[in-house]
Amino acid sequence: MSTLIVPQQVPSVADDCEQLRKAFAGWGTNEDLIISILGHRNATQRKQIRQTYAEMHGEDLLKALDKELTNDFESLVTVWVLDPAERDAFLANVATKKFTSTNQVLMEIACTRSSHELLLARQAYHARYKKSLEEDVAQHVTGDFCKLLFPLVCSYRYEGDEVNMSLAKSEAKIIRDKIEKKSYNDEELIRILATRSRAQINATLNQYKNEFGNDINKDLKTEPQDEFLALLRATVKCLTSPARYFAKVLRLAIERRGTDEGALTRVVATRAEVDMKMIKEEYQRRSSVHLERAIGKDTHGDYEKMLLALVGDESA
Repeated sequence: MSTLIVPQQVPSVADDCEQLRKAFAGWGTNEDLIISILGHRNATQRKQIRQTYAEMHGEDLLKALDKELTNDFESLVTVWVLDPAERDAFLANVATKKFTSTNQVLMEIACTRSSHELLLARQAYHARYKKSLEEDVAQHVTGDFCKLLFPLVCSYRYEGDEVNMSLAKSEAKIIRDKIEKKSYNDEELIRILATRSRAQINATLNQYKNEFGNDINKDLKTEPQDEFLALLRATVKCLTSPARYFAKVLRLAIERRGTDEGALTRVVATRAEVDMKMIKEEYQRRSSVHLERAIGKDTHGDYEKMLLALVGDESA
């Protein structure tokens, strides 16, 4: 499901580091050379490059990139080079410090990473910022948003496929009861979404639809201007169909007046090695246009080239 294209014969890590050093030398930076290396190496290879670069040249590769690159291209390359757990910690920190009611980054991380990946992200957050992610969520996120996001970022879900249908039926009724009463922030509803395995949640929501006639997200659209409900709907979609969720994020980022480069960078950098093929298929199904074409139309320069490399454009 990854769209990252890694060459069959990869140069040695030391050679990659030397080529990157050459890309930084002289009066002008060789951005194409940077893309040809970093845009075609997997997470393990990028980690080795960063470690070896520091050993060979006495400088963190990220600092070298910061000195040489600018704007959206720099942001994309920097986020991409980070180890996945460190990247999630960085994105989560930015999201907590700049939290708004429409900011869904914390929810994305909590709902689309495996239990182990989320634990690694929390550990990386602790190491990088000298405090816990939970502490920052409690400090910077308020009201119902904190009531939902705090248990989500603390979650350690079971990853198995087993399903308890008796539990699915009973919890579908609990969810229906809370929605009918408009108790959208009820602890029981949040507990189900924050603790049950994805397989169990899918069974519960399928039971909800079968018994009550509507997809749950349709019943959560009764108050379309309610921003907490919007986050709750996004949470359900992230847990049950992440490819559809991220395709929508990309569509909104690209099709809006003035591209949302932050969302575009975040989705491409975090999903290129995970499920970008599925996201691209979903994007094309909903937009009737290839993602590569949409990116080419809406972005330009080295930023465009790096995005295309990560989404698997063979010409990049």
